[in-house]
Amino acid sequence: MRRILTTLMILLVVLVAGLSSLVLLVNPNDFRSYMMKQVEARSGYQLQLDGSLRWHVWPRLSILAGRMTLTAPGATAPLVRADNMRLDVALLPLLSHQLQVKQVMLKGAVIQLTPQTEAERAQNAPVAPKGTSLPQEPGDRGWSFDIGALQVVDSVLVFQHEDDEQVTVRDIRLQMEQDANHQAEVDFSGRLNRDQRDLTLSFSAQVQAGDYPQRLDAQLSQLSWQLQGADLPPQGISGNGSLNASWQDAAKKLSFSNLSLTANDSTLAGSGSVILGDSPVWVLNLQSDKLNLDNLLLHSDILPNGSSDAQRAQATPKLPRPVIANGVRVVPYSGLSGFEGTLAMTAKQISWRGMPFTNVSIAASNQRGLLQITQLEGSLDGGTLSLPGTLDARDGTPQAEFQPKLDNIQIGSLLKAFNYPINMTGKMSLAGDFSGTVIDANHFRRDWQGQASIEMQNTRTEGLNFQQLVQQAVERSTDVRAQENYDSATQLDKMTTDIDLDSGILTLSNIRGSSSLMTLNGKGTLNLLKEEGDLQFAVQVIDGWQGQGKLIDMLKQTAIPLRVYGKWSALNYSLQVDQILRRQLQNEAKRRLNDWAERNKGTQSGKEVQKLLDKQ
Repeated sequence: MRRILTTLMILLVVLVAGLSSLVLLVNPNDFRSYMMKQVEARSGYQLQLDGSLRWHVWPRLSILAGRMTLTAPGATAPLVRADNMRLDVALLPLLSHQLQVKQVMLKGAVIQLTPQTEAERAQNAPVAPKGTSLPQEPGDRGWSFDIGALQVVDSVLVFQHEDDEQVTVRDIRLQMEQDANHQAEVDFSGRLNRDQRDLTLSFSAQVQAGDYPQRLDAQLSQLSWQLQGADLPPQGISGNGSLNASWQDAAKKLSFSNLSLTANDSTLAGSGSVILGDSPVWVLNLQSDKLNLDNLLLHSDILPNGSSDAQRAQATPKLPRPVIANGVRVVPYSGLSGFEGTLAMTAKQISWRGMPFTNVSIAASNQRGLLQITQLEGSLDGGTLSLPGTLDARDGTPQAEFQPKLDNIQIGSLLKAFNYPINMTGKMSLAGDFSGTVIDANHFRRDWQGQASIEMQNTRTEGLNFQQLVQQAVERSTDVRAQENYDSATQLDKMTTDIDLDSGILTLSNIRGSSSLMTLNGKGTLNLLKEEGDLQFAVQVIDGWQGQGKLIDMLKQTAIPLRVYGKWSALNYSLQVDQILRRQLQNEAKRRLNDWAERNKGTQSGKEVQKLLDKQ
């Protein structure tokens, strides 16, 4: 054991002595000019090192440098700036006058991918054939330069495409290792903060850089992300996934495939591409097994006019997006004018405002602000719906036009989803044409216009039973009795109407309804903003009476005027049964007098009665 310890101590002393001798004999500043020339010769970039270089021997043999910059040819600003740089070098090549850099580590770096840092080729500069390299200069003294790994810590990436807003990624930690065939393994993490939103992102990747910069392929795995902040659910949005990505420099095309992504409890798969240029061109083909928009989007409550400040405060998101303070009016959907693209998407399940859509298909295209939705259809509660339309955001104020078509959709689901305080159930079919500016529920209530035809089946409206109202009013005015009915709802087997929407006022015309107990027709208006209405009906109760008689037969054939008005949550009604019964009695008396006068027209009494009737 003593001999082993002695041997190890001797080896340690020799190693320390060797490294010490190397540090004393080799000056790292001798490599400064060589490294700068080699970087420029092989890439055209200019490397600048400030301060002196010095050795660092533990835990690995390294060269430490102070501030450094790396600038592209013709650029007005450096691509990379770093406060500290460390070069981990191999020991044995130094003995034969070779510098083999095993890893470059940058700390406190600022990487700028902006128009100011892009290389600018001289107009008359020759283009070297692919695969050629510049010859070595005689003063290089046989030194070689090779990098196998790159490490970046506590750094910042600034990205800007032409005149777009800058995007800054902070807290970057990057570890990249590549082999002789330019197969690289990359581990990345960073944090992006913009518009009061914070995105944390990390991933691992296998990169094939053999054809870079003409082509770059990567397989991203262990992708993890979390988004929190303004206009997002309180818990934020987080998930993981994987994808394959490819960059083609000649076409300026970035494409991805085998996308598998989760976001909270939603999933997304598919492929796509974008061609970068003055107007990027996107092509997306996506699929989803489950897309829970209620867990991804923050919906503000829909409140009518006149709501209290407390109600509006509760309905406002806890952390709204910041307001631009320079007075510039941001036009809705102005971002559509900055790109072109197409979208094809299918989803097995989509949840939005509590409505469970299934088998949803979407096909849309955007041409610099002209969004055309040629297909937006799916199933809901056993029915189907289609919502094709266009959105033109090219000229100042956006203009949207949609042609909804619903077939056997549960009307109760729609009323509940958009917070309408109308307790109605049944299946609704609709075909219409609507137009407006901003696409959301509040603007639809306030400033949209359109027309539609509606047909409803098996409707049930809680709160007022039209049949019961008429029969109870008749019972109070006559000795006619109705069958007992304790239902407080109006039920119709079928109901149709035409609607016209104009800035929050919904006009209903040609209302027709029928059931086994009654028929009705009518018209009226609904104020979507104030949530109140005024509807006039003519109700004819054709069944539910007790006994037989001429009065009952007359009631079955008489339409009773009924007016329903006021706030939807506290409706009032006005029923004119007495006037109708009085008119019917007057008509019956007149008819009988006419018959008597006709039978006695030859008598003086008959002539006097006839004169009296003629004056009426």
